[in-house]
Amino acid sequence: MRAEILTIGDELLRGEIVDTNKSLLAERLLRFDVETRFQSSVCDDAGDMTDAFRRAAGRADVVLVSGGLGPTRDDITFEVLAKTFGRRLVRHEPSLEAIREFFARLGREMSPSNEKQALLPEGGEVLPNPVGTAPGCMLEAGGAVFFCLPGVPRELVRMLDAEVLPRLAARLRPAGRGVMRAVLLRTFGMGESTLEDELKDLAREEGVALGFRSAFPDNYLRPVVRAATEAEAAARLARVVEAIEKRLGPLIYGRDDETLEQALGALLVARGLTLGVAESCTGGLLAERISAVPGASRYFRGGVVAYANDAKRELLGVPETLLAAHGAVSAPVARAMAEGARERLGADLAVSTTGISGPDGGTPEKPVGLVFVGFADSKGSEAHEFLFPFDRARHRLVTSQVALDWVRRALLGETRVAPRWLRGRA
Repeated sequence: MRAEILTIGDELLRGEIVDTNKSLLAERLLRFDVETRFQSSVCDDAGDMTDAFRRAAGRADVVLVSGGLGPTRDDITFEVLAKTFGRRLVRHEPSLEAIREFFARLGREMSPSNEKQALLPEGGEVLPNPVGTAPGCMLEAGGAVFFCLPGVPRELVRMLDAEVLPRLAARLRPAGRGVMRAVLLRTFGMGESTLEDELKDLAREEGVALGFRSAFPDNYLRPVVRAATEAEAAARLARVVEAIEKRLGPLIYGRDDETLEQALGALLVARGLTLGVAESCTGGLLAERISAVPGASRYFRGGVVAYANDAKRELLGVPETLLAAHGAVSAPVARAMAEGARERLGADLAVSTTGISGPDGGTPEKPVGLVFVGFADSKGSEAHEFLFPFDRARHRLVTSQVALDWVRRALLGETRVAPRWLRGRA
């Protein structure tokens, strides 16, 4: 099955917003072994949209359309799609009532302009939107099946998982083809090529394939299996995943959409432990990632961003003698920061970061990219040195990832904290 992803909106073509919907949709399709052959973006122009719809129908089996379902005059996706394939727009009364109820729950009166969102192409199947006003639509036209979704990522993801993918999965199971199952495994600490070398023998079994994708600083692994029945496919996938997990161990931190911070949070809840952070070079990124997980208040005590030396002294209790003797970017200071965070925040565990993210500020002894990550618990503290030769943004991101992963590994009883592909000097 060939797929095309089409995103609509002037703001995309002008570069006002980053089009993340394409990558999100393509990744979800890949889980179903559907290859995205084409990706397009088009402005809010009827002529350009008509051309894009016809072109997509001529070269793809399934077309995922994002955007243009709002209440304003430039939201014309349904109007143009219907006209392109000779359909009328018809009012869907249940959708109109759902829009009215949406505004009623917010204590607001619905604007007359929102009524147009209930006008859908004739012959289309409505895709309910549980978190917004714009319903979606599935329409078979021009030899392809179109799935039209809102451009708002939060709404798009909910509708994609609940409405689109189940319908797509049903279409992927014609008689005689069998059943396909896949899962996305998230790893941190081993390069993409090394992962493939470690696991290539597992893909020799008939009906089993392994896909690899890099998503800095992680690498994703996608085992795919095919079998004659649902039960056989599920059992085969379970065996393959078990073999992969046995081979990679704690390098795998999550499945599908599970982030490292979510995996860590689940471990902290299971162990009944709390966490505090002390940050210098990451500037609050660690705390932001941890607190972004719903329910983080159960285990996250808080964080201290101590950029300047006097902040390290006053907020975390780092001794002046350590700062004078070793400098802020050093193992002793990283340890003292973690110890101070644990004590002053009343946490069971604490992790710290201090380094030189660049592009300036390095010396021959302490080059740009140097970073120390500290860790403290009831048994004591330690720090590890790393050298990340990346730009500032990626340096901060990978440092936060190493810090989170260290805590995760500590909870799992793992002592090795330095991922194999990272270069350290100690």
